[in-house]
Amino acid sequence: MATTRNGADTGLVKGLGLLDATMLVIGSMIGSGIFIVSADIARQVASPGLLIMTWVATAVLTLIAALSYGELAAAMPHAGGQYVYLREAYGPLSGFLFGWTMFLVIQTGTIAAVAVAFAKFTGVFFPVLATERYLLRLGPLGISTQQGLAIAVVILLTWINTRGLRTGAGVQNVFTFAKTAALLGLVGLGLALGGNPEAVTRNFSRFWEGADWGFWSIRLVGVAMVGALFSSDAWNNVTFTAGEIRNPRRNVPVALALGVAIVSAIYIACNFVYLAVLPLESIQTAQEDRVATAAARVILGPVAVQAMAAAIMISTFGCANGLILAGARVYYAMALDGLFFRRVARLNPQSHAPVVSLVAQGAWACLLTLSGAYSDLLDYVIFAVLLFYILTIAGIFVLRRRRPDLERPYRAWGYPVLPGVYIALAGLIEILLLLYKPKYTWPGLILVLLGVPVYFWWRRGAARQER
Repeated sequence: MATTRNGADTGLVKGLGLLDATMLVIGSMIGSGIFIVSADIARQVASPGLLIMTWVATAVLTLIAALSYGELAAAMPHAGGQYVYLREAYGPLSGFLFGWTMFLVIQTGTIAAVAVAFAKFTGVFFPVLATERYLLRLGPLGISTQQGLAIAVVILLTWINTRGLRTGAGVQNVFTFAKTAALLGLVGLGLALGGNPEAVTRNFSRFWEGADWGFWSIRLVGVAMVGALFSSDAWNNVTFTAGEIRNPRRNVPVALALGVAIVSAIYIACNFVYLAVLPLESIQTAQEDRVATAAARVILGPVAVQAMAAAIMISTFGCANGLILAGARVYYAMALDGLFFRRVARLNPQSHAPVVSLVAQGAWACLLTLSGAYSDLLDYVIFAVLLFYILTIAGIFVLRRRRPDLERPYRAWGYPVLPGVYIALAGLIEILLLLYKPKYTWPGLILVLLGVPVYFWWRRGAARQER
């Protein structure tokens, strides 16, 4: 039906240029993951070479996905992005299931987790912000000072984005530049100082320790990629805002390619710095998995804890803003299709922002913050997130067959080989997760499938209102 909802973009202001779109990709990707997840990956693979391979494999997969999404973004440059692609390829049910999972867990749970990470590292400067200190407590229930700050951040950023697209994008650009500079500073200092001789000898003389170049190593890397994939996730958020990007048929594909390439290069460089200044065992046993802080301590000395806490605060604040800005556009597009509350489809007449959608998203993210369940929920939807990526890229093949007449200003680079490689490799990771991390796969799949009866209930209710 070729985006019969072209009106989905009506009223939205095309206020984002290529720089803004690229900053949204970078800013949404870089949160707190790169500062901590290498510790868990190192414990799983127990090899410096396999640690780097995990990040390189993640970078390759993510870049292939971004280059593939470019075709869909150029062909359907409408608000909602990935939701629209799935709807057009497979029908409204698949789009709804994506949006349902996004609202219930993926986007809102990530917003909650990132906001709590901001509050946690703010506690380095203000010890009163802690999980054991309470703003309000009634028996076993209560709101800790840490949760209180996280909720305040969500509310503040939601309000900022209700003021209009340029306001939200301005905040995004400032914080993205700042956190990118912080990571580049870490990489630059690590390389300039030449590393720690003990770490260099330990890690690079035994670089491929434990790698057998068979299924064992493939399994290790495939399962360990979960953390790296989540640290590299949210690059697709820029597609949600396509209805507000100038010349989206060109700028969205370019922003996807540039943003993912820049972040992937920074992530790989950071891990080489970790290996240059910390023996593998120190990476594996970093206190609270704060690998970046441990590495910075070697480079900068005692001031490292405060320096890295400030860097992570900047990073998580900017990441939360990008997630809030972009996510609301998905529910807005769903509401225009009659698959979400109708009020969510309303734009503020002054700011032209989807205010109701922003508020609904913010309210649910705050509830997840209070529940403390966001971390578990995110673990459970790892499988679902990757499944939606596979389905979306498979949608390129579906739409080329069904809609050969669809205007495609940009065609997926390396088609059909690279999109096919992504589907095959991501499918292998899904199988490995099912086999070796079943407790993190089945709950997420069930959560997605619970959306099926909700979809039919919603459609039935919408049909009654139209009579």
